[in-house]
Amino acid sequence: MTDQVRSLADEVSAAVSAAMAAALPVELAGEDPLVRRSDRADFQSNVALSLAKRVGQAPRDLAATLSDHVSTAPFVASVEVSGPGFLNIILSDTVLLERLSARLEDPHLGVSRTQESQRVVVDYSGPNVAKEMHVGHLRSTLIGDALVRILGHLGAEVVRQNHVGDWGTQFGMLIQHIFEHPEQPWRSADVEQALTGTAVSALDALYRAARARFDADPAFKERAQQRVVALQAGDDETVSAWREIVAESEEAFQRIYKRLGVLLTPDDVAGESFYNPRLQDVVDELRTKGVLVESEGALCVFFDDVRGPDDKPTPLLVQKRDGGFGYAATDLAAIRYRTQELKANRLLYVVDARQSQHFDMVFRTAARAGWLTDSVEPVHVQNGTINGPDGRPFKTRSGGTVRLADLLDDALRRAREVVAEKDPSVSADLLDATAEIASVGAVKYAELSTSRTRDYAFDVSRMVSFSGQTGVYLQYTHTRIASILRKAHEAAADDYRFLPGLTLQPAERELALLLDEFSATLNAVASTLEPHRLAGYLYELATAYTYFYESCPVLKADSAEVRANRLALCRLTGATLAQGLGLLGITAPSRM
Repeated sequence: MTDQVRSLADEVSAAVSAAMAAALPVELAGEDPLVRRSDRADFQSNVALSLAKRVGQAPRDLAATLSDHVSTAPFVASVEVSGPGFLNIILSDTVLLERLSARLEDPHLGVSRTQESQRVVVDYSGPNVAKEMHVGHLRSTLIGDALVRILGHLGAEVVRQNHVGDWGTQFGMLIQHIFEHPEQPWRSADVEQALTGTAVSALDALYRAARARFDADPAFKERAQQRVVALQAGDDETVSAWREIVAESEEAFQRIYKRLGVLLTPDDVAGESFYNPRLQDVVDELRTKGVLVESEGALCVFFDDVRGPDDKPTPLLVQKRDGGFGYAATDLAAIRYRTQELKANRLLYVVDARQSQHFDMVFRTAARAGWLTDSVEPVHVQNGTINGPDGRPFKTRSGGTVRLADLLDDALRRAREVVAEKDPSVSADLLDATAEIASVGAVKYAELSTSRTRDYAFDVSRMVSFSGQTGVYLQYTHTRIASILRKAHEAAADDYRFLPGLTLQPAERELALLLDEFSATLNAVASTLEPHRLAGYLYELATAYTYFYESCPVLKADSAEVRANRLALCRLTGATLAQGLGLLGITAPSRM
């Protein structure tokens, strides 16, 4: 297929727009044709009702005039004026079958590579070294990973960046505490031997103990601050301990990423320590360009429209008065690196919505410095928070933050129960494999089917259901399709072809029209950075397939031609579901 294939919805909109250009005054010809899907026809337009008064005609008369023009489009079978002036448009069965056939023969299923001119940096996940990943990391990790997959599939050159927290005062505290308490295990081998959990859980506990000492013991605070100086100066003993801590943490992160099927690798890590040697250069350049203002000994950036509750200007702190650097300095160094060295023209930051003011100020500062130009688009891809099933902030019973590993374990346990209930005869091996696939798919789909800006409730029981809008339902639909295709193959009748001259049944038409929307859906995600559009589309597709499956016999169709056509519909639907789920990072199994 050619690269720029328009969807049928676009084709119909273009046909109505052409009719408007032919029938309306020039100042009205460019109005929105108001085309949408309809349960009365394949597509419906109410543009005649919208414009009739301005044209000075009755809506039905204007609709009739437009209908005469639209009906000449080669893909249109009929146009009917209904009600007060709606245009009900039915497409040609032959055109539908031809488009489906072309998509089935194309390895990309007709998806246009519309992002080939883009070099995109996606900054996501961003856990902190020496701390366990918790529920708050889930949204950034899964949304970012889906965007990486979708943009890459559309032809963009995508650079993954995991901006981990691996530098600063907290490491002076932690390392000093470790040196003063050598009896407390934290390396993997020692922790496993002591049966006290994982290295990162031990480090997390040690960090909390170090923080308590830092806040309560002035002498320890001074020693910890001296350890920070030693770390920054490259002291061998201190740097060696820091590297071990980072390595243990990265190993823990990778276990979570592997379990979730996330693409991030150690090569994608560019944390705070990576940018640390660049910070002074950033400050020097900003000072040279007159971007920074000294305020009470600190170097800041001010904005006329950014003020606090007291109506005083809220500064972006770049360098503290003691010479230390604020978070903004690291983020500015990252922008300079990603634009000047990585040559990116789109920068995506998949970060909590509560950071919106910070990123707005950072982006505006980078623009003042000339690092962000009209050819570079920075975007804060904001996401909401995850709540518990009761709609309240997700916490442990003791009020602490929920570990991400514990959350995944809960989903796995519930998935095992649901799979066993559905098929009590399932073997232990298949039960384990199915539960793992279903639990991860359930967690991912629950996240990615929610608008990223909204908060949502993490309810494991609902997520792993085989019915409703869940990842498990979509996976099960794919297995049902795979089962039909296996049976067709076993019967030596695996002829999957869309044949011209057939009349499509309503369930076949609905499925065909949805299959045609796949490419447009992916391009909408690339534009809006909202993966829930793809997740919602896949649910609609699975629901339409279920209606088709229940309405239209496949293996026992009335004729060989109809059977071949329906097998082809099954194959294309299965391929679209598999590709769409894959772009969300969800496995599409052949058996469950």
